[in-house]
Amino acid sequence: MALVEVRDLEMHFPLGGISGLLARLRGQPEPTVRAVDSLSFEVAHGETLGLVGESGCGKSTVARCLVRLLNPTAGSIRYAGAEIATLDAQALRPFRRDIQMVFQDPTASLNPRLSVQSAIQEPLSLHADLGAAERRARVDELMEEVGLGRDLRDRYPHELSGGQRQRVNIARAIATNPRFVVLDEPTSALDVSLRSRAILLLEKLRDRLGLSYLFISHDLATVKYLATRVAVMYLGSIMEVSTTSDLFAKPLHPYTRALLAAVPVPDPDAKRDDFALVGEIPSPIDVSPGCRLRGRCPLAKPVCAERPPLREVGPGRFVACHLVSERVA
Repeated sequence: MALVEVRDLEMHFPLGGISGLLARLRGQPEPTVRAVDSLSFEVAHGETLGLVGESGCGKSTVARCLVRLLNPTAGSIRYAGAEIATLDAQALRPFRRDIQMVFQDPTASLNPRLSVQSAIQEPLSLHADLGAAERRARVDELMEEVGLGRDLRDRYPHELSGGQRQRVNIARAIATNPRFVVLDEPTSALDVSLRSRAILLLEKLRDRLGLSYLFISHDLATVKYLATRVAVMYLGSIMEVSTTSDLFAKPLHPYTRALLAAVPVPDPDAKRDDFALVGEIPSPIDVSPGCRLRGRCPLAKPVCAERPPLREVGPGRFVACHLVSERVA
C-alpha cells in the first residue's frame, strides 16, 4: 500500500470580483478557476515523486491540498490508508506531525519576529510532549542535522542568508519526525551555488530518516537527480507518470517531450528532440473539453476531442494520451 494516495483531486476557485458579479446578474454560472482537475497519483514509502510542469499548472495548489492548507473541492487524499481530505481541524491534528511542508520562499515562510530557536521549536511545542530543556536539546540536534551552527540560535530571519533560512525551514519541517514531506520548489529562491547544497541535504535527510517526498519543481535537472519517479502536470491534470530514468530516456506524452526539448543543453552538437508546442498555456477558467493539450499539440487528431484517461501503457508507465500506442508503434 502506498503511503499517500490521491484520487480524482479537484480544487476550484470561484473567480469572484466583477466577472463573478456580472455572471450572477446574467443568471450564468460564476466563472471558476479549475486549478486542479481530476488529478491522481501515489507516493510510496521512502520514495521521492517529482511533480513537474509549467508555472501556473497547479503544482503549488496540489501541495497545499495535501497538507490541508486548502480544503479540496472534491476527491480523495489517503495517508497511510486513512482518508484526510474531509477531516476538520480537530480530526486532522494527529496527522499534522506526520505530514510537513517546506515552502518555496524561505523568507516569507518564516515569522520575522521569531528567532531561529523559536521557529524550529514551535512545532515541537504543538506536537511533541517535551519539556523546555528537551525542546532546546532537540533544536540543537536539528540545527546540527541541517548544517546550522548553534551560534545562530538567537538570530532572526533578516540576519540569515537565503540558504540558512531554507535550512531553518527544513529543520522545522523534520522537527516532529514526519514520514511525508511536501517540498514546494524548495531551491528556486536560492542562487546556483546554494541549490546543490540544499538538494544534497534533502537527499541525506531522506535516506537517513526514511522520509517520503513530493518534490515540486520546474528544474528538470534537479528532479532527474533527486526523484525516484516523475509525474508531469499540465493545466491541473497529470499527463504522464514514469520512473525517472524511463521518462528522461523516452518521454511518451507530447507535453513531456516538449518540456524536455526546452531544457538547455551545454553541447551545441548534441542530438536532441526539437519537438515544440504551439501558442501559450490557456486560461484554467475556460478549459475546453477533451485533451488539455489539444489546442497546442501539433499531433492532435479528432479523437483528442475526448479526454484521455491516465492509463498504464507499460510497467509503471502511465500516460493520458490517445496517440501514445500509435506513436510508440
